[in-house]
Amino acid sequence: MPFPSPLLLVLDGNSLLHRAYHAYASDPIEDADGRPVWALRGLVGYVARAAAQLRPDALVVGFDCPESSARKQDWDGYKAHRPAKPAALTEQIVGAPGLLREAGICTVVPPAYEADDVLASSAALARRAGWRSVLMTSDRDAFALIDETTEVLRVRNGGFDEAVLVDAPGLVELCGVEAGQYRDFAALRGDPSDNLHGVRGFGAATSARLLNAFGSVDETWAALDRGDLRQIGDVVGESLAAQLAADGVRERIDRNRDLMRMRTDLPLPELDTARLPLNYVTIRRALRARGINLGPSLWALVGNVPPQRTDEESTPELQPWVFRRSLSSRRDPTPGQLSLF
Repeated sequence: MPFPSPLLLVLDGNSLLHRAYHAYASDPIEDADGRPVWALRGLVGYVARAAAQLRPDALVVGFDCPESSARKQDWDGYKAHRPAKPAALTEQIVGAPGLLREAGICTVVPPAYEADDVLASSAALARRAGWRSVLMTSDRDAFALIDETTEVLRVRNGGFDEAVLVDAPGLVELCGVEAGQYRDFAALRGDPSDNLHGVRGFGAATSARLLNAFGSVDETWAALDRGDLRQIGDVVGESLAAQLAADGVRERIDRNRDLMRMRTDLPLPELDTARLPLNYVTIRRALRARGINLGPSLWALVGNVPPQRTDEESTPELQPWVFRRSLSSRRDPTPGQLSLF
């Protein structure tokens, strides 16, 4: 029986820091100097738990560039509506890359680009090297990167216990489209969090129905150019077909697609420099310097065996992730269950 390909685990540091910040804001933790650390602790906790479940051979954490944004240069409305971050969150975002590097974790902050681009470039690097990859994030954008070697571990409300591992067949069941169609799907729906507006009336079901019929947004535009509005109306209804044909819609959706496209060619460290295990003394020293104590839970990162648990401490094994057929396939899967390799 052949050995499985090595596994690269890549985390979206900004996405997971935001989620940890809000999850633990009601019980904030500070270090000895009074600096906030609860989001940092939550991020390291995500790293440790994912490593324990997936047993990766290498680990990378990506962050958004804090100084500049190529996407904002392309369109000044990108994320323009977002309010200023709380000071405690900003401080932890700024400090996270340095903390992880001190802990020995391979950390990438690409000039002008985002953690999503690190995920995309890391998945491409793993594929070229004959590795598999799992991309851990709370955002859905990474669904566009799923293929036969790449899966997405999406963290939702409820933290790691509610995470789902989405592969290519699972994405079709979840969203109704193939991974290669996901960017078009997202562009049609829009992404309010990034200030990207879609087509009025196009939700998940309508967008999937259109793409299943035409294959892509480009083929839909080709149908419009041929004057086949009725053909589109047969799929989504006359009123929504008219929305697609409205002035400015094509330009808006094409702009969405351009902004949602992730870079797959960022310069990254070689995979061997990101390999596990980490040095236990190094990671513990770095975390303790910020008042973060995570001893036994780091076992998978430092090459130790799982800690022994009593019956009272044990947790049930994660069951295969399944969809409940009574629920709409357009909704997220029911909580619980990681489907591991």
